[in-house]
Amino acid sequence: MSASLDRRSFLSQSALVAGSFLSAAGLPLAQGAEEAKPAPLRPIRLGVSTYSFWQFREQRVEIEDCIEQAARLGFDGVEILQVQMKEESNGYLQQLKRQAFSLGLDLMGFSTHQGFVSPDKAIRKQNIDKTLHSIELAYRLGIPTMRVNTGRWGTTKSFDELMANKGIEPRLEGYTDEQGFAWVIDALERCLAKAEECGVVLGLENHWGLGRDAEGVLRIVHEIDSPWLRVTADTGNFLERQYEQFEQIAPLACLVQAKTYYGGGKWYTLDIDYQKIGAILKKNRYQGYVSLEFEGQEDPATAVLKSLELLRKSLA
Repeated sequence: MSASLDRRSFLSQSALVAGSFLSAAGLPLAQGAEEAKPAPLRPIRLGVSTYSFWQFREQRVEIEDCIEQAARLGFDGVEILQVQMKEESNGYLQQLKRQAFSLGLDLMGFSTHQGFVSPDKAIRKQNIDKTLHSIELAYRLGIPTMRVNTGRWGTTKSFDELMANKGIEPRLEGYTDEQGFAWVIDALERCLAKAEECGVVLGLENHWGLGRDAEGVLRIVHEIDSPWLRVTADTGNFLERQYEQFEQIAPLACLVQAKTYYGGGKWYTLDIDYQKIGAILKKNRYQGYVSLEFEGQEDPATAVLKSLELLRKSLA
């Protein structure tokens, strides 16, 4: 091959690489340059929340046992529910990380609880500090994303009653949703520096309170406008217009939680079409984890495997 042909080949390949870089960076391509095609989507990776094996039953299921079962069943990763952990010492955290690594699993999500919907500054500060501590735990575990909540008004004291009312409760007398959103936004903004320092993306979940619907979640995420705050998209927490609302938040999802209800749900049962969910994720080129949250009455020993098989078939 002649030197001139080698040079033309080199220049052609260089132009393709440069075009790909410029396109990814959002910069204009030179006239005549070819725009690179998007990379093919990887298969969806499937994880499981430790909640799936426990569901807040009286007898706690240890995180170590959940990791062992997740590996045996064939999951790719594990999402840890913080309140399920028996302790938070660094030695314990590193033991969990080592166990998961030795079994070929990612620790890919950390599910936490906090509530910022309160007129009491001291209560909001307490929940901010709690969230900062959780971010540090996720960092020590090597987990890249952490579920956060808005919290709720708390005027409905029983969670069973809240679920019977489809997650809707009265506002605290004398206060408005506008004030509630302001408290949540301020609190989450105070957590972002720690999230960035630790490399942990916060995922605001559609999870009752001011995050009960897609509009509330997106209002908060768009107003804060930070790459360190995205969305944890739960397939089972939209009780109206479920696919429409899921599609609204899907472009910002950093983790998807997939509910199943074998044996009937603990509070309600949704008929979720996971092929439709998969199509929405594909349309938005979602490349993260889908984490199973089994929330049915059937024994997790059988239902978690059924759920894994359903998600594999539907999301392939």
